[in-house]
Amino acid sequence: MSQRSNGPYQLIYWPQIPGRGEFIRLALEEAGADYTDTAHEKDGINTVLALIDKNYEGDQSGPPPFAPPILKHGDLRISQTPNILLYLAPRLGLTPDGDAIYQVNSLALTALDGLSDETHDTHHPIASELYYEDQLEESKRRSESYRKNRLPKFLSYFERVLKPQAALGRPWLYGTTLTYADLVLFQGIDGLKFAFPRALSRLEKSGEYANVFKLYEAVKNRPRIKEYLASDRRQKYSLGIYRHYPELDDAE
Repeated sequence: MSQRSNGPYQLIYWPQIPGRGEFIRLALEEAGADYTDTAHEKDGINTVLALIDKNYEGDQSGPPPFAPPILKHGDLRISQTPNILLYLAPRLGLTPDGDAIYQVNSLALTALDGLSDETHDTHHPIASELYYEDQLEESKRRSESYRKNRLPKFLSYFERVLKPQAALGRPWLYGTTLTYADLVLFQGIDGLKFAFPRALSRLEKSGEYANVFKLYEAVKNRPRIKEYLASDRRQKYSLGIYRHYPELDDAE
């Protein structure tokens, strides 16, 4: 018998970096959910390492996850950021009822593609196992293309999604209330502000993406999100997806 309805959620993720786990934390925090986070537990990293160990073959909770983030809820264990968000959203009230969840999920996936996955590739364009310094010149070329082409393309898309919403007095990507897609877009923009502060300042000042940045501020000032961002639960950016290398940003 399933025991998912009772007990807290457990987020299993690396310590010391927001990383991909942050998209899930924001959903849990916005909903005021009861959850634990291995990133803040002594020896929590051992929980992560045990689940991705090459000798671990899974158990009744599920097959072995490839990598964190991992969510444990009752007798269920799942992985992959968008999969976890898709599971959590209806339980946390962060998506409309019915098939609309798939519209919201499309928006969240697009934000994860362009503002997370592609961002990571700006500082590791050749191979994840290589040091940044070993692919510095390639990183400069990739970052220039991202800042000038890919990032504006994604921001333009979200501005296009938001324009008819704004005309109805709605700051959100879909429907009348905040969804998890808004949280994903917020985190993508926030991480980019850390990684490329000069580029993001230029793009914001251009006025071409006004509704995107209005959404960012609207999420940032929601009571639970505001409290979370000011708390010790919010980890500082460092060597995760969003890294600040001045040489990859716009010239001063």
